[in-house]
Amino acid sequence: MIEQKIILGDAIAEMRKLDSEAFDLVIADPPYNLGKDYGNNHDIKGFEEYLAFSKDWIKQAHRLLKNNGTIYVFMGFRFISYLYELLDREFEMFFNSWIVWHYTQGMGKTRGFSPRHDDILMFTKTKDFIFNLDDIRVPQKYYRERNNMRGANPGDVWEFSHVHYCNENRQNHPTQKPEGLMERMILASSNEGARILDPFLGSGTTLRVCQQLNRAGIGIELNPDYAKMSRKRVQKEFAGFDSVDPRMERIPINLSNKSVKNAYLENHKHWFLHNHENALSDFEKSVESLYPNKPKKPTQMTLLEQKEQYKAQ
Repeated sequence: MIEQKIILGDAIAEMRKLDSEAFDLVIADPPYNLGKDYGNNHDIKGFEEYLAFSKDWIKQAHRLLKNNGTIYVFMGFRFISYLYELLDREFEMFFNSWIVWHYTQGMGKTRGFSPRHDDILMFTKTKDFIFNLDDIRVPQKYYRERNNMRGANPGDVWEFSHVHYCNENRQNHPTQKPEGLMERMILASSNEGARILDPFLGSGTTLRVCQQLNRAGIGIELNPDYAKMSRKRVQKEFAGFDSVDPRMERIPINLSNKSVKNAYLENHKHWFLHNHENALSDFEKSVESLYPNKPKKPTQMTLLEQKEQYKAQ
């Protein structure tokens, strides 16, 4: 297993020490400048100060990326457009996708609509970049023999639940990201053995995912407590990533041929749930519900059920 490296220090200062064009992928989750408390520093800068900070770290990230490299940047609503401007016009990178991470729980509002998403910008250094579509496909709803049953493109709206406080993998960090989210980026935009940089390591999610996907992760973290937390996290026994796209348990509803069905179901586990052993039981329940081993015994319908059946005809 490839060793993961954690550097304690300021992101920009430590990035300046690294060799140019040394990384295949950068995943950056910088402070959103919304006033969150990160222990030994507070996420609150003046407007111009924050833009200068953003420009400085993006300059280093651009220098560190290989020519076929990709950067993903998480950002909140207040500064997302300014980061787009920096990546696009200041550093002349190539825009690929504006990804929306949709989640069901979040901050509640009584005046206005409650936010239920984060934005992720995907830019590449050149037009020649790595994108492994087959590694990130999601199951299709219908089986079509001539179609690509390896699955469909997941699109640019991703649904992953937050890592809830009752989850055993929850860390003591205010903005922990789901492992399934990082898994998709890393699989899509790097190959095994690649070097990946996370300049704002936080709870250590990126390195934990790199570890399981056979990539060399390097994380920079300012807070010594979070750096220590990340070191402990990568030493823990792995039992599957803490989140999965809910579409991954989707099974084609028209697998009428038994041999085709059995072959597909085995492939499904390898294609879509390879790093999600903890999701296999839910998948098996979905299979049993859709394709039960034993036919259901006929039961006498209630008047209400008869009425509903009549309506459906």
